[in-house]
Amino acid sequence: MLLLKHIVTVIVITLLSIITVSGQEAENSELYQMLKKQDSILFNAAFNTCDTNTLEGIFTEDFEFYHDKGGLSEGRDAFLNPMKENCANWNSEEPQPSKRILIANSLKVFPLYKNGELYGAIQHGIHRFESLDQNKEYKKGDVAKFTHVWIKKNNIWKVKRELSYDHQYKPE
Repeated sequence: MLLLKHIVTVIVITLLSIITVSGQEAENSELYQMLKKQDSILFNAAFNTCDTNTLEGIFTEDFEFYHDKGGLSEGRDAFLNPMKENCANWNSEEPQPSKRILIANSLKVFPLYKNGELYGAIQHGIHRFESLDQNKEYKKGDVAKFTHVWIKKNNIWKVKRELSYDHQYKPE
């Protein structure tokens, strides 16, 4: 009976190891590091530099953005056009009115395969937003979860779907 318990324990540990290994990417993996860099480029363009040209290259034409407070944006242009208008009114001498901070250790990457070939990845994380107050100082605001579906086509990674949800005001 003790031998049977030992065998069952070894099998369970082996199966859990296989599930863990085939799930989330290790933080030092090439895929994780590449998508972490893409995440940085995306949010730097959106919040720090107002670089809508870079953003056009990051999103697929049929991009969909699902936001728990702002609703659904269908298509890259429908998503980017309001941002382009806001950026046209922004004076680059002034700080951006809001910024985004990725919460440390929250980023997760899950590869997507079809017939053994990597075609995409799901990227999930938590971020905080801060906004300028009347004294031009950043104040902490919402913390939210995000999920990106990245698609790899011709060795180029683009966001096809984005979910932004569970926004909660956390000023601490």
